[in-house]
Amino acid sequence: MSEIASVSAQYSIVLRVEIDHRPGMLGRVATAIGDAGGRIGSVDIVDLEGRHTIRDITVDTAGEDHAGRIGEAVEQVDGASLIGRTDRTFRLHVGGKIEQRNKLPLRTRDDLSMAYTPGVARVCMAIAENRDLAFQYTIKRNTVAVVSDGTAVLGLGDVGPEAAMPVMEGKCALFKEFGGVDAFPICVSTKDSDEIVATVRNIAPAFGGINLEDISAPRCFEIEERLRRDLDIPVFHDDQHGTAVVTLAALMNAAKLTGKQLEDLQVLIVGLGAAGIAVAEILLAAGVRHVIGCDSRGAVHTDREDYVAGSMPAMKRWFAEATNAERRRGGPADVIEGADVFIGLSGARVMPPEALAKMSRDAIVFAMANPTPEVTPEEAAPYARVIATGRSDYPNQINNVLCFPGIFRGALDVRARDITEEMKMAAAHGIASIVGGEELREDYIIPSVFNRDVADVVAAAVADQARAQGAAEAHRNEIAYSPGETAEFRAVRP
Repeated sequence: MSEIASVSAQYSIVLRVEIDHRPGMLGRVATAIGDAGGRIGSVDIVDLEGRHTIRDITVDTAGEDHAGRIGEAVEQVDGASLIGRTDRTFRLHVGGKIEQRNKLPLRTRDDLSMAYTPGVARVCMAIAENRDLAFQYTIKRNTVAVVSDGTAVLGLGDVGPEAAMPVMEGKCALFKEFGGVDAFPICVSTKDSDEIVATVRNIAPAFGGINLEDISAPRCFEIEERLRRDLDIPVFHDDQHGTAVVTLAALMNAAKLTGKQLEDLQVLIVGLGAAGIAVAEILLAAGVRHVIGCDSRGAVHTDREDYVAGSMPAMKRWFAEATNAERRRGGPADVIEGADVFIGLSGARVMPPEALAKMSRDAIVFAMANPTPEVTPEEAAPYARVIATGRSDYPNQINNVLCFPGIFRGALDVRARDITEEMKMAAAHGIASIVGGEELREDYIIPSVFNRDVADVVAAAVADQARAQGAAEAHRNEIAYSPGETAEFRAVRP
């Protein structure tokens, strides 16, 4: 069936089925599931009840309706009865995906007297006298707040702070898994920029960094800019800069593979929200000179009516002034002629596949809309040499998890006050460096999100750059000493 090709783990279910205990019955149930388009994973025995066997059958489906049809197909098997159906994705989220754990045991009176009262008072007073010691004696040194108002969630749009929580929890889990960074979701019940800035500013003493997430444009630009100015810890809007860093890394390797130079590339960006603007910024900083961008009204340029009238948002005005020097007009299919690179950060199927034929030889197509890209890899294949998407089920996934854990790991390691443009560029070079030599090929221009070397390489590159530009204040492995500890005692500490 056509649905078989689109089944996915995100729609995985567990069917609990009671099956008559006679030869061939499990095979009949499995055949019914397969004929209905399901992909069976594991089959586990739950119970044996004389004449019946109860089994849990894990099945990947193409969606909720498809899962229902598979359940109905099982019910139609003579001798089988569907007891229940569980959505594995929802089950994974029950009770949330993260939790707090204590680092130290509290088993004795002595433990309690040092971890809490009365001994904790001495540490409090030391920090009161020198607030910088919070980086040594609290979780601040390794903790990031993941802040969202839920207005631009995963392409779902404005779903609110409660509905944003599963995404923010997932982000925190990725921080810990790939960067060893403790992160906490902070979802705020306001869309007012002033209130968001004030809230983050007020909670900042507890954190070593702020990761802004899923805040709609153009407010995200203002909020990030104000917080970077007001706070002495790194502030990073991952939707913008994480996407930009990983895109640049992929493009550097794609250009190397095709024998092209960044400064010679003709780049078309479709979608000029937060990510599109940030991608343009980092590409221009990296040496790309020829960029055209399209939003919902077509190509952006300084002769366009909204620019002339002064109604174009500030960041898009910057884009109009920095790109499309020829003032080319029209939609994406009109201005793609001669382009070496197509970067999609917009929505499903906005680029007609046949328009890619207008691109230059050895074309590079990054169609990153999720879950449905601007043009599918299958459709782009006849016209492009290198294809990347934002999806995990195709090669060359451009995924922010390649960036943000390592960037924050490096920034926290050296106590950087900011994540500078140079540090972002260093991160992109670090990611690109993972894939080199004979490994570099059309279906492998960017490392896998499960490559455990990535975060370490990115962290080292970011930390080195911070030190080089004087943005580093300390080292992660710096040993904390009590206020009265002598230099002689310090010298013998490991």
